[in-house]
Amino acid sequence: MPSPQMTPGSRGTIIPIGGAEDKINDRRILQRFVDVSGGTDARIVVIPTASELNSTGPKYEKIFRSLGVAEVHVLDYRERADTDNPELLALLDDATGAFMTGGNQLRLSTILGGTLVARALRRRNAAGMTVAGTSAGAAFVSEHMIAHGRTGATPRAGAVSVAAGLGLTNRIIVDQHFRQRDRLGRLLTALAYNPFVLGFGLDEDTAAFIRGDRVVEIVGAGAITVVDVSELDYSGMADAREGAPVDLIGVRLHVLTDGATFDLDSRKATAPPKEPRPAE
Repeated sequence: MPSPQMTPGSRGTIIPIGGAEDKINDRRILQRFVDVSGGTDARIVVIPTASELNSTGPKYEKIFRSLGVAEVHVLDYRERADTDNPELLALLDDATGAFMTGGNQLRLSTILGGTLVARALRRRNAAGMTVAGTSAGAAFVSEHMIAHGRTGATPRAGAVSVAAGLGLTNRIIVDQHFRQRDRLGRLLTALAYNPFVLGFGLDEDTAAFIRGDRVVEIVGAGAITVVDVSELDYSGMADAREGAPVDLIGVRLHVLTDGATFDLDSRKATAPPKEPRPAE
């Protein structure tokens, strides 16, 4: 469960990113992460645990330094024993922004789950620290995490495996590379098991900036598919045999692009502001 906020509205921004965010040209999402983490005064920690590549942490360190951040540290947790390192914990406790890279989300849950690092991330986010994750890192931010599943648009019994995530929020479940990898069916399947949460399907180079007031801002080149099953009339999951398609009646779906917002409390979406028409 998320740590309680120190004061109302004090929770730091939570930023799941759909993966493949622009790292070369305008870098809008990464720049916005830096901005909400303190700008040039930000103290950023990079957590590359999901990746098995030694180059992942230094790559993001270089990117954030090029965006004007003077203090960037890579917290290279490779084994559960690494999470007890007091020097790395001190850097995390002092950070204003934490960034979890892509890779395999089960590496994040099995290495960080239940450790002092996971507790520190929840505690510091409740106190105002920004926490972002891309691809596997995005899947890990919520209480319920999609571990893996089948592609396709139709929900099917057994089509997805759900594991425990970091627990920064219990209001959403995230799927990444959404349109690019045809993942609507597995997100619907996950929601059929637990109609309490909202489903956020994030396209690549697209992020949900979940503010402390529980309003979500969409930033990026693609879209976020928000699936709301709070008014679900019927789910056939309990009676479906393994691999069979599942009936879901009463699903609401929103497709939101850059500049749109979504209120997690009221479950209301708002379209992006209209661009002024050019003068003739």
